[in-house]
Amino acid sequence: MAKRKAKATKDSNTGNLGFEATLWAAADKLRGHMDASEYKHVVLGLIFLKYISDAFMEKHDALAATAETEYTDPEDRDEYTAENIFWVPKEARWSLIQAHAKTEYEDPKTGKKKNIGQLLDDAMLAIEKENQTLKGVLPKDYARPSLDKTRLGELIDLISGIGLGSKEARSKDILGRVYEYFLGRFASAEGKGGGEFYTPSSVVRLLVEMIEPYKGRVFDPCCGSGGMFVQSEKFVLAHGGRLGDIAIYGQESNSTTWRLAKMNLAIRGIDANLGGVNADSFHNDLHQDLKADFILANPPFNMSDWGGDRLKEDARWRFGVPPAGNANYAWVQHFIHHLSPKGVAGFVMANGSMSSNTSGEGDIRKAIVEADLVDCMIALPGQLFYTTGIPVCLWFLSRTKGNGRFRKRNGETLFIDARKMGHLIDRTHRELSDEEVERITKTYHAWRGEKGAGRYEDVPGFCKSATKQDIQEHGFVLTPGRYVGAEEIEDDGEPFEEKMERLTTTLYQQFDESARLEATIRKNLEGLGYGG
Repeated sequence: MAKRKAKATKDSNTGNLGFEATLWAAADKLRGHMDASEYKHVVLGLIFLKYISDAFMEKHDALAATAETEYTDPEDRDEYTAENIFWVPKEARWSLIQAHAKTEYEDPKTGKKKNIGQLLDDAMLAIEKENQTLKGVLPKDYARPSLDKTRLGELIDLISGIGLGSKEARSKDILGRVYEYFLGRFASAEGKGGGEFYTPSSVVRLLVEMIEPYKGRVFDPCCGSGGMFVQSEKFVLAHGGRLGDIAIYGQESNSTTWRLAKMNLAIRGIDANLGGVNADSFHNDLHQDLKADFILANPPFNMSDWGGDRLKEDARWRFGVPPAGNANYAWVQHFIHHLSPKGVAGFVMANGSMSSNTSGEGDIRKAIVEADLVDCMIALPGQLFYTTGIPVCLWFLSRTKGNGRFRKRNGETLFIDARKMGHLIDRTHRELSDEEVERITKTYHAWRGEKGAGRYEDVPGFCKSATKQDIQEHGFVLTPGRYVGAEEIEDDGEPFEEKMERLTTTLYQQFDESARLEATIRKNLEGLGYGG
């Protein structure tokens, strides 16, 4: 299939909106009163409510404007569902919420007074009741006593000033960008041990650009907040495709993260099958019969308590039973199990997965290499993730390396060492630039023989096309650094003889200085009574 030309080499909607920092600062006021993992649900729930209410009211106003001439009814629910707009009942509309952000609301039906927390909880319940796809998804604990209602009211005031759901805002994906910004900031705020719902955007983009999911079934069995799906849809749209060109399947074990994913996809109009509930992919595979064309995933690193001892006879372990104390190779085999005959998988793993020989992991890796499934390995720089400071790698597996789409590359694997890439975005976190993502993906695409991707060449210190024999000689270790060799150093023009003389002179001077320092230390130790 001929590759469709991208509309733009870079997403034009990735720039700053200008108000994120203000919004974050306001949201951050709540942080002193609750845990970061808790307050993200408070804030993201409000943003979601504002969005669907904005979209609803825009349509409502349009119908009201033509009520007398075209007899349209702004309270006709079918008018909204026909255009995939969520139906928002009167008690859940943002205008009502905003009007009572700092004052009590008296229910006209019951006469009962409600504070802003109770009003929000009832609004969320009403929306879920009217929209089955959101059932059990929205947060409904704004009324709890521990949530400061004054600050909650201030946050509502601030969010009220931002247009999120209008046609213009939707065309600029303002809500999507605010959501992404907040997810990233929440992950950063939670730090290590938290942020499991979030994969840094540059890593997600690299995974998606590498495997190019133009059309077919995309699966993420540990989907977090759904970032892989969002980026996949962006990729399809940027390359001239349409929403719906890919069918999305996901699963997430954490209930609050599963709800976050549902909201994240709903606001973008992305239809996805995430199962009816949150569930563990190993013990309750919700998509047992699924064979995906593309698998994208960032599973938890080195998961030790995954219940592997209860799954020793599982049919997924075709290449060997994974150790009960580490789920890395359970995830790898789970991905392989769900790949279609021509499927491709790209996923994140801890670096140890490339070289570990403990508890049979080396044997499983060897079997996967011998089955010729490993298409590409990428070593990434450290500090990319909010959840861990350890360096990680990307695996790319291909069910068949001679499927007709690209050149036959049976028995070959591409190794890319990107450890020197990335730049610091704050004191502790690093990010890959657009240019670096492009360099890596172009290298892979050229290597697998994509039309228009250029000619591939090994680059010492960066990339190397290795054979299965090469990998065998390295004991089936898949660490790119072993294959790409050392980076070529540019000739500085200094004649060899002169350089050797200069360097040896410096070395002997350092030997003399070392001897002098040793003698001084010995003398001082003798003075202290510790002479040898």
